[in-house]
Amino acid sequence: MREDADAPVAEGADAVPQVRDPDGNLADGFREAIRAAIAARDVDRLTALTGDLHEADMGDLIEELDGDERRRLIEMLGPAFDFTALTELDETVRVGILRGLSPLTVARGMRDIDSDDAVYILEDLDEEEMAAVLQHLPAPERVALRRSLDYPEDSAGRRMQTEFIAVPPFWTVGRTIDYMRETPDLPETFYEVFVVDPAYRLVGSVSLDRLLRTRRTMLVTQVKTEQLKGVKATDDQEDVARLFERYNLVSAPVVDDAGRLVGVMTIDDVVDVIQEEADEDLRALAGVGSDEELSDSVAYTAKSRLPWLVVNLGTAFISASIIGLFEATIEKMVALAVLMPIVASMGGNAGTQTMTVAVRALATKELSSHNARRIVSREVLVGLFNGLALACMLGLIAGAWFANVQLGAVIASALVMNMIAAGLFGILIPLAISWLKLDPAVASGVFVTTVTDTVGFFAFLGLATWWFGA
Repeated sequence: MREDADAPVAEGADAVPQVRDPDGNLADGFREAIRAAIAARDVDRLTALTGDLHEADMGDLIEELDGDERRRLIEMLGPAFDFTALTELDETVRVGILRGLSPLTVARGMRDIDSDDAVYILEDLDEEEMAAVLQHLPAPERVALRRSLDYPEDSAGRRMQTEFIAVPPFWTVGRTIDYMRETPDLPETFYEVFVVDPAYRLVGSVSLDRLLRTRRTMLVTQVKTEQLKGVKATDDQEDVARLFERYNLVSAPVVDDAGRLVGVMTIDDVVDVIQEEADEDLRALAGVGSDEELSDSVAYTAKSRLPWLVVNLGTAFISASIIGLFEATIEKMVALAVLMPIVASMGGNAGTQTMTVAVRALATKELSSHNARRIVSREVLVGLFNGLALACMLGLIAGAWFANVQLGAVIASALVMNMIAAGLFGILIPLAISWLKLDPAVASGVFVTTVTDTVGFFAFLGLATWWFGA
């Protein structure tokens, strides 16, 4: 593959245009050259343009092409097309491409890529479509892929690579090195050699740097690491990512329930997991479907967002009913209608800040029962201090605006109360949802907003009613 896709290239009609512009986007000239080659069905030109293209660049290119152009690009490149590029695509685009290709074409592409990438590409297909592809694969590859696909979604078994190097305990370091040099069918990238017993149970591992610095006559069991940071195939991928982060791992063995070695997780897989989980939590906080992507249709996107908007509409009536209780007070003092959204919106923003911190801390296991009381107390105090600071500013502004010092004092007091409530419920609600074994990222936002709106309206209008005797 080309080391630098942005390097200058020679001029001329057959020259390969620069792939990316200075901003990191695909260059217009490169995109148009690809489209021209596809339209002209010029296979040689298309091969020259994409021959050294990294799979990430190929993925961006495919997403910017039209549906028919995508299919023709892959068909024209034939065996030269690296199916690894499909892992860089949105799910909607990837599935659309796979359904437009014959199962035999997809199967041929699966044979040339790592097993973890093949599983990632196939797992979004329907069972019938998946079976149609798998039947065109040789039995060993078909069995390995099927075994990985049978593991739960978002598990280590789905993410693991089934290609690895395992040697028996009686091998020497020299024999192991010679085996790796002489065997053609080895993983493209690996960081350690695993030691297994006759039943393929994991005994230990030897990192490549240690292997190369050890005398050839020594047994691998003399230099292996016994305290492995291994994972089970059924472990959640998010837990595996935390293990890599905690112990600075670059790879980890994956074993089944019997302790047999079945695969390996590598750092490139974990980086994808971290990004995927972060995107999922970010979408959930906004009430957006965890699988929503920019390539989704208008109908699908609207449908995925509607449920939480309906819930939000229902909770909005709770806040509206609080305002209705003080209708007479608002009619006598119109300034209240002008100022009350300020209290609610400030509380909502503060509650969202606290909730975001709490959801992240729960996701990373930093917030648990042993430190929950301290964190709750901290957020309440933060709400108090910020509330006092903002209350001084808001009270002075409101008092001067409506020439009513008492009104300024009322709204300042209400703001302090709502900021404290925002800090308290911004963390208690995610904690309660997590305790119920639900995802706090999905449901917290609506309830925190409802609480801060309700408390804000009730505090401001209630204090005004009591203070002015309205």
